[in-house]
Amino acid sequence: MKIATYNVNGVNGRLPVLLRWLKETSPDVACLQELKAPDEKFPLQAINDAGYEAIWHGQKSWNGVAILSRMGKIKEIRRGLPGDPDDTHSRYLEAIVNDVIIGCLYLPNGNPAPGPKFDYKLRWFERFTEHAAELLASDKPVVLTGDYNVMPTEQDVYKPERWVDDALFRPETRAAFKKLVAQGWTDAIRKLYPDETIYTFWDYFRNAYGRNAGLRIDHFLLSPKIARRLTAAGVDRDVRGWEKSSDHAPVWIEL
Repeated sequence: MKIATYNVNGVNGRLPVLLRWLKETSPDVACLQELKAPDEKFPLQAINDAGYEAIWHGQKSWNGVAILSRMGKIKEIRRGLPGDPDDTHSRYLEAIVNDVIIGCLYLPNGNPAPGPKFDYKLRWFERFTEHAAELLASDKPVVLTGDYNVMPTEQDVYKPERWVDDALFRPETRAAFKKLVAQGWTDAIRKLYPDETIYTFWDYFRNAYGRNAGLRIDHFLLSPKIARRLTAAGVDRDVRGWEKSSDHAPVWIEL
């Protein structure tokens, strides 16, 4: 079973890139973030024609998450995190595919920090951590994947000294991620590649992709039952270099 995550940075504007990637790599499940489209504008027909079923949680102009599957039915469990009924951001979608619980998330960016956006990021992180603990306690196979907007360590960022005040790298953010993982989750990429420089995002500016001046912010966290089944993981780095591509590259695991 191959599961991928991809921040598409606009599902309609970059639909040709998404469809090409799906055709060339054929993930069984694909979790998408930053749809930047309301529910009625999701390109379902094109996704279906590519061989995938889909559920999605859209929002006009911002955010938005989706889960695609070519393994049969997607059983939606929840959309949105518990803990804040006033939170209107479309950032979390959870479903069962092939007996695996998959949580697709787009964690808030949080910049500028400090400030209200950073406070929201940390609150969202707390809610997510609480929900993750409940999922872990269920003792079921769980995959939590998406754009976490966190570089966990200095190893995960090009020139870390330039990022010390950024919301993605501030001590509070990294501590929140560490607390989450410490519940018992496995960081799939680091499990298989503990010492390698691996990035999943390259800015559009200053030839970041060409210089490999990147960040690792798209992650897979696996519950113990899934972690034992992990056989491979990687980043489809070349996709970032395609014309009109997202500033993220797809990340994937095989079970």
